[in-house]
Amino acid sequence: MAEFKLVISNPKIGRTIQREVKGEDANRLIGLKIGDVVKGELIGLSGYEFEITGGSDYCGFPMRRDVAGTKRKRILIVKGVGLRKTKKGMKKRKTVAGNTIHAKTAQINLKIIKEGKEKLFEEKKEAEVEEKKVEKKEEEAKPKEEPKQEDKPKEEEKEKKPEEAEK
Repeated sequence: MAEFKLVISNPKIGRTIQREVKGEDANRLIGLKIGDVVKGELIGLSGYEFEITGGSDYCGFPMRRDVAGTKRKRILIVKGVGLRKTKKGMKKRKTVAGNTIHAKTAQINLKIIKEGKEKLFEEKKEAEVEEKKVEKKEEEAKPKEEPKQEDKPKEEEKEKKPEEAEK
């Protein structure tokens, strides 16, 4: 039995959620490739349409669109998924997973193309967001704390000593 963790993103609002799929729903996803469109009914979300954008296997190797099949391969990467580029012109040999979902795939990344009736994301009210912004500005605008009472007498003593020295 296959089991996948789905990471569903909504590019319009810039948020993601995670869902787990097991059993028959998970088996329906096996064999699909990165870039394929999935109907929401396959994973229990009617009315939705998703695009598969990536994923990773059970060891954490990222799926890459240009690597065909289900196996892992060591490829020479110039840019893209699986490489953090540090120098200009750098090439690196890295292990990546193929672009096809199989039983040992652990995570599948999906992007919403068409929304259904059921709400996946809780909508934040604009008033709540504005209140948080106002609270942050008030905290930043607060003056710094004054020195403690213990510190003040020491400062006064320092001021008196130069006067005594003049006498």
